[in-house]
Amino acid sequence: MKHKLLPLSETMHYILLALREPLHGYAIMQKIEQMSKGTVILAAGTLYGAIENLNKHGWIEPVSGETGRRKVYKITDKGIQILNIELERLLHIISLYEMSEIDEEI
Repeated sequence: MKHKLLPLSETMHYILLALREPLHGYAIMQKIEQMSKGTVILAAGTLYGAIENLNKHGWIEPVSGETGRRKVYKITDKGIQILNIELERLLHIISLYEMSEIDEEI
């Protein structure tokens, strides 16, 4: 299954990985900063644009029954499928590093 959003950007990867548990926007930003050891800090505009895109494609969805100002999102089954496709792609790339003599050249 090839999708126009694949391969995932680093931002989309982190958002999907963060939303394996239901979170609202600010909590997503904190989780991503923690997961990336401070190397990825998302601006609110970037995050909400990506959330809108991921929601439109059915990879995440608002959690039903949540009340209040903050919208809580979670990954969907389709989103998990996308993460698994990307995992396979990245594992293949890593295997190419392991097969080569690249360490001697670095």
